[in-house]
Amino acid sequence: MNNNQIRLFVKIAESGSFTKAGLALNMTQPAVSRAISALESELAVKLLLRDRRSGLMLTDIGKRVLIIFREILNGFDKVEQEISAEKGLEKGLIRIGAFPVASAYFVPKIIRSITEKYPEIEIVLYEGSVAEVKEWLETRFIDVGFIIPPQEEFATIPLYREKLYAVLPGDHPLREKHVICVKDLEDEPMLICRAGYEPPVVDLFQRGGSKLNVKYEVNSYMTALNMVKEGLAVGVMSQLSLLSPPPNVIIKELAPDAYRDIHLAVHTLEETSIAVRLFMDTALQLFSGAELSVL
Repeated sequence: MNNNQIRLFVKIAESGSFTKAGLALNMTQPAVSRAISALESELAVKLLLRDRRSGLMLTDIGKRVLIIFREILNGFDKVEQEISAEKGLEKGLIRIGAFPVASAYFVPKIIRSITEKYPEIEIVLYEGSVAEVKEWLETRFIDVGFIIPPQEEFATIPLYREKLYAVLPGDHPLREKHVICVKDLEDEPMLICRAGYEPPVVDLFQRGGSKLNVKYEVNSYMTALNMVKEGLAVGVMSQLSLLSPPPNVIIKELAPDAYRDIHLAVHTLEETSIAVRLFMDTALQLFSGAELSVL
């Protein structure tokens, strides 16, 4: 078992294809097949299964080995980064996971700042829901992720606190109120974004002693805004989701005040590479303590 076999197996698992993995690593398909067969023979287990309907699949042991192999590759990468840093040539790969709002607001500025100072550092971005980002961290598919608490599995650093607002259709009866009390929304049809975005909204209604009447659940904040615009429901959304609202949507302060925290998360702070620490330090320098208002 060697470095090349480990990288090949991880590439196959992530691409779902022998051919794509071979192209990425400049290997012919027969060479790819031989390398994986040799790896499976050495380990005396089946790591991959080919199914005509489902395509290439990992076995249960293959899924567990994948996580370990990613840890091994991270170790190789950290050694290379330490050696480069010793020579004054910071380099490395950073795999980021972010939910759409965080990806749009934070990531471009962070990447620009890092690439200007450290042009040898490569950054790869994966977008998904908060739940997907947590899953990617757990399987070590990414090195660092933007998440929303609560969580206990990872080491996190608070990055940003954003305010929550009531979002109403333009002709809603509550449009004349300066501040919307949570009790005012008890009988309103509400929409929420799921897959990890819900906890701050649920907590707000519990603190306000109000029932959350969820009529729609969506994945995209743009879908949520357009559904509010059409008068289908009322929403409680975060300020970063409301930087470019569509017309005929009204944004109001809430009582009690409510906030959503965004954290940077890694598996453990002790294991983070030089490149990932540079990413986290840059993010904190740019955004920690920043304030933004949508009203």
